[in-house]
Amino acid sequence: MSDEKQNSGPILRLFQVKAKPGCAAELIRKFRVTSAEVVRGHPGNRGYFFGQGIETDKDYVVFTSVWRDLEAVKARFGDAWQEAFIPPGYEDLIDECSIRHIDVAQGWHVDGVVAKISPES
Repeated sequence: MSDEKQNSGPILRLFQVKAKPGCAAELIRKFRVTSAEVVRGHPGNRGYFFGQGIETDKDYVVFTSVWRDLEAVKARFGDAWQEAFIPPGYEDLIDECSIRHIDVAQGWHVDGVVAKISPES
């Protein structure tokens, strides 16, 4: 990737969590409301999705927000953009977490995406 194309976006902001045993479902509920509010409607945010690991990874959950570019991420999260933003009430559910930013400008394709609206939204 050339320097002029790097960080041009879209950017995926991945909040990856290893939940404390038995807490993954509660984190998913919080993602639906609290984490969604952290990003929804902010300039440059293009959406978000979240999910839980399967089989032996059931304690892992991820909240991914999609941003126009890196500047939009920095505008929303400020100087702490490279740090995990942990809303109040999350810390008791988390064993460990990390934040990653992925530039998908060079490879982005989605066939027939259908959004599922949960009854709890």
